[in-house]
Amino acid sequence: MGAISEALTLRAGVLEVGLVPAIGGSVSAMRWRGMDLMRRLSDDDRDAGNVLGVAMFPMVPYANRIAGNAFDFGTRRWQVLPNNSPETFNVHGSGWKQRWTVARTGAVAATLALEVAAGAEPYSYRAEQAFVISEEGLSVTMTLTNTGSVAMPFGFGLHPWFDRDPDVTLQFGARRFYLEEPEGVSGDPITLPAELDFADARPLPNGWRNNDYGGWNGEAILRFPSRGVGLLIKTDPVFKHLMLYADPTKPYFCLEPQTNASGAFNRGRWSDPEEGVIVLGPGGSAAGAVSFAPFALAS
Repeated sequence: MGAISEALTLRAGVLEVGLVPAIGGSVSAMRWRGMDLMRRLSDDDRDAGNVLGVAMFPMVPYANRIAGNAFDFGTRRWQVLPNNSPETFNVHGSGWKQRWTVARTGAVAATLALEVAAGAEPYSYRAEQAFVISEEGLSVTMTLTNTGSVAMPFGFGLHPWFDRDPDVTLQFGARRFYLEEPEGVSGDPITLPAELDFADARPLPNGWRNNDYGGWNGEAILRFPSRGVGLLIKTDPVFKHLMLYADPTKPYFCLEPQTNASGAFNRGRWSDPEEGVIVLGPGGSAAGAVSFAPFALAS
């Protein structure tokens, strides 16, 4: 993508949020009282335009992988292209690989927009991310519109990255756990076993995790005791799924609110509300908000 210079910074009290529209419409940093709440985009990754180094990027027009790079919908088989080499499958749609534009901006709010026309991929859509910050936190409202001529299945989400502090804990409620198949594809859901449940705060697992939690209650709490800070994530009900990625060999982990179940586009259960796929006719739109509220931990 080449060197990137465009950037925005929103400030409200002790909260600061950086945006890099040209690097996938991403967040570059979220800082509260001088502490990073998400993994900060490094200068080298900023200069290289590396979207895999950002603090958070959008997932549109669907979240996670499409196995075989194809899905059947309506009377057609729709093809997508691999987009994250060396992976062989399309992952997270096309939005995070695009340069977004600044539609509106101010001291505490900004809206980023993206227009995609069908060509190499089957989707025509408009996506917007409306960022608003206050001293209480960051709110991101995502809006997705089908600008194509036929109905299509959609989904969207946010992909934040967090520093893997040794003492970090997670807490969230869910009902199902999606098994992982080869090459990062999500498989069948099972009833959530106690060993994998985060209803009570617990540390990150020592082993590999790359799994979708379904029937998510729309709230997650991250605590970073060594930093003395926590982060409450809350979403609108349209976000039915929470993806956990945690590799013990990496200094980061991801906790990703998303509307559609991982792997849903391959299973093809378009009318199943648990799968969370949103079918939009021409001109149809869907929207949902995610908030990130920092708080101090009791000493």
